[in-house]
Formats: sequence, structure tokens, C-alpha cells
Amino acid sequence: MASAYLSRTPSSAGNRKTWTWSGWVKLFKGNSQLILFSEQTNSYPTGGLYINGQQEIRLYFGTASNSFQCAVDTDAKYRDVSGWYHIVCAVDTTQVTDSDRVKFYVNGVLQTELNGLTSSGAGSSDPLYPSQNYDCLINTANVHYIGGDNNYSADCSMTHVHFIDGTQYQASNFGETDSTTGIWKPKTAPSVTYGTNGFFLKFENSGAFGTDSSGNSNNFTVNGTMTQTIDTPSNVFATWNSIFGTGRQDQLSYTNGNTTVTSSATSGSDTTAVSTLGFTQGKYYAEFKLTSDADGVYVGVMQSDFNLTNSGVDTSGQSAIWIVRGDDGTARNNGSTSYFGSGFSNNDIIQIAVDMDNNKIWWGKNGTYPNSGDPAAGTNAAYTNLSGELLIITGDNFSSRTPTIKANFGNGYFGTTAVSSAQNPDDGIGIFEYDVPTGYRALCTKSINAEEYS
Repeated sequence: MASAYLSRTPSSAGNRKTWTWSGWVKLFKGNSQLILFSEQTNSYPTGGLYINGQQEIRLYFGTASNSFQCAVDTDAKYRDVSGWYHIVCAVDTTQVTDSDRVKFYVNGVLQTELNGLTSSGAGSSDPLYPSQNYDCLINTANVHYIGGDNNYSADCSMTHVHFIDGTQYQASNFGETDSTTGIWKPKTAPSVTYGTNGFFLKFENSGAFGTDSSGNSNNFTVNGTMTQTIDTPSNVFATWNSIFGTGRQDQLSYTNGNTTVTSSATSGSDTTAVSTLGFTQGKYYAEFKLTSDADGVYVGVMQSDFNLTNSGVDTSGQSAIWIVRGDDGTARNNGSTSYFGSGFSNNDIIQIAVDMDNNKIWWGKNGTYPNSGDPAAGTNAAYTNLSGELLIITGDNFSSRTPTIKANFGNGYFGTTAVSSAQNPDDGIGIFEYDVPTGYRALCTKSINAEEYS
């Protein structure tokens, strides 16, 4: 829900001592404050659940003078941008034992190593639990926010967000361990009592993201523009990895759920962004729309253990990378150069088809593979020597360029614009602009599992 948020003002206060928030969250930035759920009075957020700048989950309640009544943080830090976290904050201030008044669960596990702040907001190694029978600054009749507020915008995806008015639930009420995979997964219809102000937001209706499915009709107002994604906790799609890449990561800017990357290199060359998911076998397809300085872009694959230097990959050709350069339209690997076709222009869509069963790679442009390349037939590949675990990469090979690359790994968007033709792979998972070669899949966990563990 990047650059957008939900808001609702309850008609009356609910149970301010006992409540539970549960939601699935996919992060896009590893070092920014993310508001999950907050209450605001007099234009000041006085209570909330969020991920702080140290990537800890925090529950806090304060006043306009910044005096804290509660500040409980997880000791663990949550920086993974490749998958989903299930976060539960369960509160009951009527409990005699202070540590029972606030409980955090992450992916089904109760977090027992906690820290916090003092009442003045100074650092402390001990959590500042709310006093017994404290009335939280949540579930009041003031405006409440999800995913941000009118001061802060979140950069994340959320799904299956629950708020329970009047009960302190455990994570097992909302999720369970898959008996086959051992992975924590959502309960799509949990047996819970929502209470008067409770709600359940599925985000399944792209025209009404704030619709409450709890039966309470506690609908939220959408502020800003939200984009629906088919990336879910049960099937995670690749994005650009905002916490790993070239040593000049600070010169790469990630937006739109880390599917868009812009390079702002001012010295040197060859910034590199890498995909969050890699693969060792199978056939995968992806698309990239180039919207600025396209002639400075390269697109390709890289062995996952390649040591990225401060200036990224050497686009003149190294053995661990296979790329096409936008300035001259050449494919390069290990010092060899082959003709791909013409260079890249703004608004071109570059296609990549990687066949790790036969160690081949093809690039296409705007629906056409040059040199009579045919990934479905396996003929006229650009290279036939791929090896290792591969990541998809892109970047800037000119310091004077500031290119923007919008990836579609199967979510069906270039940035916030939906593809126009909606082509699907054979397995039906993923949405693309151009026809997906027969046998190729989107780069997502379900497809990787099907390819590598069949």
C-alpha cells in the first residue's frame, strides 16, 4: 500500500484495555518507519503499532508532549523484503503480570526478547509496559489509520488485516502451520469474535480496498492510490531487492513495491539491482519497461554468489553474468559479444526468457526475439552456457544516465500501470504484456517449487 493509507473514525470508543491486531505484511524498505495501525488526536499520532527505523516492531502510546505511557519493541529486527511477515499484537492491560499485557507474535512465534523506551522517550533495554487497566490510545472515537497516516506513507503490502475489539487472541487464531510444507500460513476464515469496532480487511476488491469482511460494516476510507497485487503470503513474486545489490545501493531508488528501480549514479558506473528470488533449474520469463535513459540500461542474469563490486557488474563481460546493453544492443558474457539487435529506447519493453534445464537465455524487445530466437522451441539462444544459481539483474552502465526500470515479474503491472494484454504462462500464474513462451513460468515461489521440487 505504498504512498496510500486507510482511515476510519469509529462512532464510539470500544474496549481500550483489551484488543488484538493481526496482519500479513510485506516490506519494501529495510530502514523506514512503517505505521501498521495508529490513532490520532489533534493532528498528533498518540498511539500506534508500527515498525520503527531500527526495523523493530513497536507498540507505543504517548502524548503530544512526547511522554510515553507504553513503548514495547521486539529485540528482533525485521528487514526481509523478499517474503511476508505475519504480525500479531495482542493487548490486555487487565493482566496482573506486565509482560502478559502486550504480546507480539511473528509468523506464529511468541516474541519473548523485548526492549523499549523510558517514559521520557529515552533509550532503555527494558520494555515500558502499560500500567494495569491502562486505557490504550487505540479503539477510541478518534481517527484510526492503517498503512500510514496524513503525515507518513507506508511502503509495504498488507493482506488479511484483523482488529479484534475486546479479546486478546494468540497468533494461532489467525494462522497455522501447513502440514506438508511446514510453513506458517493464514487461516482464511478464522473463528474469532470481532466486537463492536472490530474489522477484517481482505483487500480483495480493487475498487473498495477498505471493505470490512467481519460482518460489522466497519469500512475504511482509501486515501491515495492503492495497487492490488497477486503477490500473497502463499505465493510470493520476485521484486528488486532493496537491501542487497551493488555497493552503491544508496544510488538506487526503489518504488512501487520494489518493482521499479531508478539509478542516480553520479560517478563511476554500473549500479546493479538484483531480484529477491533466484533459481537453479526450470524455465522463467519476465518483462521490463524502460521509461527514462533506456540506452543506459542493462538487463540480464547473474550468479548469486558473484561478488558485486562498489561499481556493480562489469558490463564489458564477466563469466558470472549474462546481460544485454541498451546503448549498443549487444549481449555480453565472459568477454564475448554477440549482436542482440538495436539498442533500447524509452518505453521499450525488454523480455527475458531463461531456460536453466538447458542452460540457455534469450532476450526480446517489444514482443520480438532477434536473430530468429525461439525460447519455446529452444532455438537460436543468445547464450547456451548458463550455470549456477541465477538472479535477474538490471542497472545503469553510464554515470551520466538516470534510468528507470519497471519490472513485471508476473504481478501484471509496470509501476502502477496494468499491462494491456494480460497474457498468462501455461500454469496460469502471472500476468504479462506479451505471450509467454510455452513451458516458461513467472518467477514466484509456487512456480519455483513446481520447477525445482517436482
